Amino acid sequence: MHTAADTGHHGATDRSWPALAWEERPWRSTLPADLLSPSARDALRQPYRAAVTLPIADLDVRLPRTAAAAAEDASAAIRDFDAESAGDVVPFAAILLRSESASSSQIENLTSGAKQIALAELGEDTRRNAMQVVGNVHAMQAAIALSQTIDGQAILAMHRALLEGSDPATAGHWRTEQVWVGGTGYSPHGAAFVAPHPDRVPAAIDDLVAFADRDDIPPLVHAALTHAQFETIHPFPDGNGRTGRALIHALLRRRGLTRSVTVPVSAGLLVDTSAYFDALTAYRAGEPAAIVLELARAAHDAVANGRILLADLRAARDEWRTGIRARSDSSAWPLVDLVLHQPVINTATVQRELGISHTNAMRAIERLVAAGALTEVGGRRRSVLWQSTQVLTALDGFAARAGRRAWQRP
Repeated sequence: MHTAADTGHHGATDRSWPALAWEERPWRSTLPADLLSPSARDALRQPYRAAVTLPIADLDVRLPRTAAAAAEDASAAIRDFDAESAGDVVPFAAILLRSESASSSQIENLTSGAKQIALAELGEDTRRNAMQVVGNVHAMQAAIALSQTIDGQAILAMHRALLEGSDPATAGHWRTEQVWVGGTGYSPHGAAFVAPHPDRVPAAIDDLVAFADRDDIPPLVHAALTHAQFETIHPFPDGNGRTGRALIHALLRRRGLTRSVTVPVSAGLLVDTSAYFDALTAYRAGEPAAIVLELARAAHDAVANGRILLADLRAARDEWRTGIRARSDSSAWPLVDLVLHQPVINTATVQRELGISHTNAMRAIERLVAAGALTEVGGRRRSVLWQSTQVLTALDGFAARAGRRAWQRP
């Protein structure tokens, strides 16, 4: 097994990568017949075509020079960003992971502001989108924690972490029904993509896990192809996109491309979601270079956007530290780093995270309020909360840049 750039002309892709096969399956509609027109009833009596993924575990990965070079350049950018962030790993690892989770959720049209996400983490906001983003944070955390052994159980754990708060019945279980993308909600007929039949999912996942376990493929290429194959298998009734993007980070961490932080590649994918979905479609047609190029492009956008975010946060931290009047052993200093990645706090959070008493937590909070770092706000049930407007503004700015197709890079 080996990985090589195609030695043919500049844009050629080795056709050894398998396009999807297709099979006919019978369809039994559960809709009452009187709700359908005669032509619709006839259509639903016909078999539908479901995808069949072919094994990739032992395939050679051959890419055009352009794709191989793009992956190499993007990998260098990721390594540099990871190294730059390592000195601030305690506050910035958490904030980058949350930003990646929010961007990944936004690809699925689950949009929530930074304040709502922070409130949801405290149990102060129960709006569906915010709670689902928090679930995605948990899935990303699970992906990083389980990255050294990426097997079926690890993937199920990521999915469980993602959905156990919103859909516990399906969280952490392979699907047992047919799923599809596009078309109608009651039949796979006419869908844009019909995933493999559920009885093919276990074997397809076993093959995917064997592919993910390899170490002879460049890490970014490895992550891109694993992700695309996972999205093609679509092994869950919901949450496939978010779990699949968490899987990217598990691969990048296992292969050592990232060591300290989560590079927010979903923020890069969000810049042009049409190109991302088109790349997945091309992958299913036997063109693996497309998703590699797309992930490489997304990585560059993510690093550029992430650098702006971290610069904003470092500037805020420097400003606060200048204004804080406290002894060197005061809890106000570690509270600064806590607020950087938890921009809405209450006293219970400060006590738990810093291991201090309620009295000392209040003193530390008061010092950050005096320095202009925190502002008191009200929570549910008349609870008292404090927020950092500077951090929330920086996070919302990051999200806004990710959601635009074009923005000025430094």
